[in-house]
Amino acid sequence: MADRSKTIVVVGTGYVGLPAALMLARAGYDVVGVDINENIVRAINEGVMRIKEDELQSLMADPQVRTNLRAQSTPCEGDIFIIAVPTPLDERKKVADMSYVDDAVNSILPYLREGNLVIIESTIPPLTCRERVTPMIEEATGLIVGDTVFLAHCPERILPGDIFHEIVHNDRIIGGINEKTREMAAGMYETFVKGEMFLTDDITAELAKLMENTYRDVNIALANEFAAVAEGLAIDGQEAIRLANKHPRVNILSPGIGVGGHCIPIDPWFIKEIDPSNSRLIFASRLINDGMPARVAARIRRLTRDVSSPKLVIIGASYKPDVDDPRESPAIEIVHLLREDGYTLEHYDPLIEGMGYSSLAEICRGADLLVVLVPHRVVLDELERTRPEIEKEMHTSWIVVF
Repeated sequence: MADRSKTIVVVGTGYVGLPAALMLARAGYDVVGVDINENIVRAINEGVMRIKEDELQSLMADPQVRTNLRAQSTPCEGDIFIIAVPTPLDERKKVADMSYVDDAVNSILPYLREGNLVIIESTIPPLTCRERVTPMIEEATGLIVGDTVFLAHCPERILPGDIFHEIVHNDRIIGGINEKTREMAAGMYETFVKGEMFLTDDITAELAKLMENTYRDVNIALANEFAAVAEGLAIDGQEAIRLANKHPRVNILSPGIGVGGHCIPIDPWFIKEIDPSNSRLIFASRLINDGMPARVAARIRRLTRDVSSPKLVIIGASYKPDVDDPRESPAIEIVHLLREDGYTLEHYDPLIEGMGYSSLAEICRGADLLVVLVPHRVVLDELERTRPEIEKEMHTSWIVVF
């Protein structure tokens, strides 16, 4: 049984770290959230939830959480340290930018003591725990990883828009340096996770996490390539995919405008980084999906080639429908490409703060083309209700939904 009297220090309080801190505080642990952003620290201490999910808002207001959770800008001594900082992609080299993880690990080194457990939740390339984090800990502290201090990789499995449900109900991979480490980490997570715990070694956990998002990326690339072939044949790619999916063992995904978010367009590169010779399909898929914004922009150009100085209205800035997260959004890249070409356009997204609009009919007045790049349900509903009114307001009534 987990010892709820322990202090847990969570370094990084964003989409991953803060929900974990909230769950652990509600489970009865003394939790310290650490973030270099003073505004985030202040918000947590004031009980302000910056992630817009009702369940997390309620959790932040829970009296037990308010008692057990505090935030500060630097770490402190504790029993368990969780690293939940971003691992972005170095866009020039196409490798993991480990600077945030390095900084987070270095920040806790002065506070590590014998018997402590360090958990890396950040997505990392395989061998990071053994060949990067372990030497950092041992050289700075004199502690021995796996003997006097313990290190695990327990990758997050959450989805923006449904974080509360996923952090509780999803199965978790517990990747520890040794059996004792795995048991220690699992004991902490079992205080709030209802999904199954799968205990394994750290390297397997590192690779398994990358496999999850790479699998999705490769399958999205296949759908996008099928759509490109269909376009070349002047047929409806969506219809062809729908018919192919009538086969009992076929489940082709829907093509789109590209891949966004903090995970899917980034994690496959971490596999290529550590083994380029055995990741050729992964590399090709990345090229296909990264090339989609340019293909979509080219299609929009073709639609308006006979219109002099066309006015465009673009809807969608988040990386996928029905979330307010614009990270790595292909829609934003498409807008950037069109603006570089000199197009006159207005860009809106009802879910992104500061990008809302009064009504589709109002913003489409005098427009030549309405492009829905991110089909939020609220946008599709309004489009269905008011399409005649929208078309009446437009100069040239072309409406395209991707």
